[in-house]
Amino acid sequence: MKTDIQLNVNGKEHTVQSAPDTPLLYVLRNQLELNGPKFGCGLQQCGACMVLLDGKSTTSCQLPVRTAAKYKITTLEGLVDENGRLHKIQEAFVKEQAAQCGYCLNGIIIASVALLNESPSPTDDEIKEKLNLNICRCGVHSRVVRAVKASIE
Repeated sequence: MKTDIQLNVNGKEHTVQSAPDTPLLYVLRNQLELNGPKFGCGLQQCGACMVLLDGKSTTSCQLPVRTAAKYKITTLEGLVDENGRLHKIQEAFVKEQAAQCGYCLNGIIIASVALLNESPSPTDDEIKEKLNLNICRCGVHSRVVRAVKASIE
């Protein structure tokens, strides 16, 4: 049964009609038309669907929207400021060409932002550990580490 659910997404309040157990990913993509988070595996194992909940990276493909309503949600789109300027992580990924097909990029960028929220100057090992959940079949891992490092310099 659908009900009104209040969400704070990218700094804006939204009221959505949804069953409370609907995955947040579906609400973000289908109702709010935010296509940064991707459907990958649907099992919380690939990271393509990541969002920030109060600044911490979380997979959204199985997260019930009623649970997500308790947090401030930030998607890839919400990292761009009101003047259209990219987040420093996004700028570094462009500079370091840390993407190939780009499907995993949402989760990797979201996890990287969360890492910098926790540790402003992470080591290579900390970067690799934080990004462990994000699956990338293109093999850009070394560029990703370089991009995260470049964003803190």
